[in-house]
Amino acid sequence: MPTLGAAAAPGIPHDQMLLLLTQIGVLLALATVLGRLAARLALPPVVGELAAGIVIGPSVLGHLTPGLSHRLFPADPGQAHLLAAVAQLGVLLLVGITGAHVDLALLRHRRAAVAAVSAGSVLLPLVVGVGLGFLLPAALLGERGNRTTFALFIGVAVAVSALPVIAKTLLDMKLLHRNVGQVIIGAAAVSDIVGWLLLSVVSATATAGFGVGTVAESVGWLLVILLVTVWVARPVIGRLLRLVERSDNSDGVGAATVVVLLVLAAAGTHALKMEPILGAFLCGIVIGASGAAGRRFLHTVRPFVMAVLAPLFLATAGLQADLYALANPSVLMAALVTLVVAVGAKLAGGYAGARLSGSSHHESLAVGAGLNARGVVEIVLASVGLGIGLLNTASYTVIVLVALVTSVMAPPILRRTTNRIPLASTEIERERRFVGDPVTT
Repeated sequence: MPTLGAAAAPGIPHDQMLLLLTQIGVLLALATVLGRLAARLALPPVVGELAAGIVIGPSVLGHLTPGLSHRLFPADPGQAHLLAAVAQLGVLLLVGITGAHVDLALLRHRRAAVAAVSAGSVLLPLVVGVGLGFLLPAALLGERGNRTTFALFIGVAVAVSALPVIAKTLLDMKLLHRNVGQVIIGAAAVSDIVGWLLLSVVSATATAGFGVGTVAESVGWLLVILLVTVWVARPVIGRLLRLVERSDNSDGVGAATVVVLLVLAAAGTHALKMEPILGAFLCGIVIGASGAAGRRFLHTVRPFVMAVLAPLFLATAGLQADLYALANPSVLMAALVTLVVAVGAKLAGGYAGARLSGSSHHESLAVGAGLNARGVVEIVLASVGLGIGLLNTASYTVIVLVALVTSVMAPPILRRTTNRIPLASTEIERERRFVGDPVTT
């Protein structure tokens, strides 16, 4: 007798499922332990979570016990895709939550200072980074990367800041209510927005081939996405979340709703051959700007994302790095030059923008230092570059190294500079009414 409907999909083979569950369990356990250890050492948890993958990947375990490493992480594309799919869900939700913490009201309120700092801290590193990309050794180019798209990608990597790490750093140091903290967080938000937009264009041109027509098509789709976000998605999502708020078990239904919205938004931009991360990020901004209900629903999802999915993604990202690539003198030199350029360009750009907006010398130094943290944003960006073939293992390791070093060095420099900035009366008042809930990775 014929069956109705589509044929049943084959299940995951027993051995593949067993290995996937083992991989997830081992990676998550190690990421949790090392993340907590990093926090105890006053380091961003992202350092420990990424180190979990580095320890259990080719950098350490792969060299100490290659047999065990190969057994746990075999060179099987099908098996790797299973783990990558779980990690991809984590990064989409993480980026969406980050987008929800972009304070559009703050950007409007301090638009002059934020605009000046953003221009300096994004444009100068972008230009310098593109120039660096043309000078780095050809051995760092991925299999699908031509010199132009690789240089554009390096420019974006040098230009970005990590809003999640910066927000957590400012909160821990009790600086989020300070004027300088407000400028830093606003400029970091703009940096995130510009970074994801540019990444989508670079990714599309890398996939389709660099050319005037390809770039024009990518920019055109980008404009369409932004217009749809503002004129269609924003009112529709706002009404939907208000409707969910009035339902029974609104928190549970709301949590499911925001996850569905983030995933579908990611699918929408991916269908247009843009990065799915862009859709998740823009959707997160819309949800965060839609009112208290949207932010509350995301807050319901956030603990699971930050405690499980985000560490799992970061540990998986660490698996792709091979620190032994730095034993090659040319790769090590490229890493050091990239780090110096990334830190110097962001510091100089942020300092110049802050000075032009009327900030003092120490305030301007604090702005440049704060914006230097790249953290999880840089790691996500590096993972995208590796996935689309712009980077290889060596260049991926270089970008990850920049992310880790800048995230570790930003807090102590920020602490030294802000200690010399006198407290204003408006900052004291803002501290009394300030309520913050930044992303913690």
